[in-house]
Amino acid sequence: MSIRDQLDISKYFVVGPENTKGRPVSQMIRAVVNAGFTCIQLRSKEAGAREMMDLANQSAEIIAAAGASDKIALLVDDRLDVVLAARKQGIKVDGIHVGQSDIPVEVCREYLGEDSIVGLSARAHELFDYIQTADVSLVDYFGAGPLRPSITKPDCGMDADGKILTRSFADLTKLASLSPIPVVVGGGVTAEDLPQLHKTGVAGFFVVSAIAGAEDPEAAARKLSGAWEARL
Repeated sequence: MSIRDQLDISKYFVVGPENTKGRPVSQMIRAVVNAGFTCIQLRSKEAGAREMMDLANQSAEIIAAAGASDKIALLVDDRLDVVLAARKQGIKVDGIHVGQSDIPVEVCREYLGEDSIVGLSARAHELFDYIQTADVSLVDYFGAGPLRPSITKPDCGMDADGKILTRSFADLTKLASLSPIPVVVGGGVTAEDLPQLHKTGVAGFFVVSAIAGAEDPEAAARKLSGAWEARL
């Protein structure tokens, strides 16, 4: 059974070198692995391919050392070249996350194969229409948000007019009921939001700065993980 078959996006961490306040990304990866997170995405608009490959290697080694290579999915945002090059070097990267304006999902699937994970963020103002009309046979989950305006990604949720569209819990309940595939929600999410977020029916939450910007990343990760698990 591939990790795609048992994908768990309930506790999802996104990180890049620009998010960590100068601390090693590996410190953040170790923190979330120890705290029981289930999916990790490496995302950077600044790091080059070599640096991203090094980060993937460090992350995969931390996950493997925890005996969780078949449980914690390691994804790379947008960079199909990084995923392919990392795999060529024997690094276990499980898939990719893309946006509607990034590399098409059918191209990702063709190059990465049937056992790989492909996640997709739809444009905020098209999200409800998109999830009901798109061919999702090649996609494993939708990323949606923001719950609140995001400090980490200021353009998260931006519509065609440049306005930020946030998602209410009512929106997310509707989204979860309409979507043919699991939905993970992020953007300003806090531990206090998780009981209500869980009730919407979404598959999970994702965070960046709530952990990577915290004074004690592992404590922050454990608080988030515990808050989600408490509602199961």
